[in-house]
Amino acid sequence: MAADRSDDAAEPPDERPDHPADRPNPPADNTEQSRRAQIEPRSRQEAYTDLRAATESPELTEPAARSEPAARSKPPENGQQGQTGSNWEQTAELGRSMWAEYKRRWSETETAPADGSDDPPGSWRGDGDRVLKQSDNERIEAEYGRIVDRAEKVIAPALCAIESQDPHRRLVDFEHHVKGLDRLKEKTYDNMKAFELSSDAAVALVPDAIRFTFRYEDVRYTQSVYADIGRLRDQGFKLEILKNNWLDDQYKGINSQWIEPATGQRFEVQFHTRISHEAKQLTHPAYERLRTLQADALEELLLEAFQKKITAEVPVPPGAADIPHYPKRGTDAR
Repeated sequence: MAADRSDDAAEPPDERPDHPADRPNPPADNTEQSRRAQIEPRSRQEAYTDLRAATESPELTEPAARSEPAARSKPPENGQQGQTGSNWEQTAELGRSMWAEYKRRWSETETAPADGSDDPPGSWRGDGDRVLKQSDNERIEAEYGRIVDRAEKVIAPALCAIESQDPHRRLVDFEHHVKGLDRLKEKTYDNMKAFELSSDAAVALVPDAIRFTFRYEDVRYTQSVYADIGRLRDQGFKLEILKNNWLDDQYKGINSQWIEPATGQRFEVQFHTRISHEAKQLTHPAYERLRTLQADALEELLLEAFQKKITAEVPVPPGAADIPHYPKRGTDAR
């Protein structure tokens, strides 16, 4: 089985080309910079730039660090030097080659797009024979508009404010912080079937309709994750689940689920290093294939071996494995 992880690693803003039904009133320019500009006032961007410049100023550096060469005044983002970084670059290149070969040999396993041409008007069909009748489809699309609204007006601005408090890490993949409509429908359908829920109740349970990723320097990772958890709580968000996967052999990083109390909107925040984030992106196609449950036993074995090979080269930041799960769970839990 695939490791317990979010499915947002490498997906585009939507799983099909943008159109008005998928994203209500989409902006003409959907780059990360323009999305931030709509959410984050210019004065805050300027303040964040000033904060970064100030904290990296030689006048504010510890005396011992002032004597180091200027090239070392700012540590590399992954917090690692020398052989570790070299090993990872080699692994990443090998991984890309391995995946290209997998696609060449197993191309017939790729899933054809769902054909809904004969379905009733207003219904929806997704992969794996997922079908929503018109009334459920319309209710989910209406809720999707509300999700986008909560993300842009409440949650994303709060995450930008948190980001501005520490210049040594940043939000990445910000332009993808709202899940695509088709993928939301798939997850809602799965909840409806698994728990016998209405579409309204099922969509409310999707934990990562809105999701963010913080990327840290290795040497600052553990203390910075603790600090950002505190900052999220200070914003009024409620921590529901924290899964520490740093000792997992298929995926490394921390995924947390939060609730915005005024609306009950769930959202996800991931905590990564540069290398763990790149590993997640690299192994995401394999995870997606495993998630479909369409791979046979041999293909599943190959996909899990591929994920394990890449994940084994991801360095674990000091103290990261000791960050506790929330709620506390057994060591054999997923």
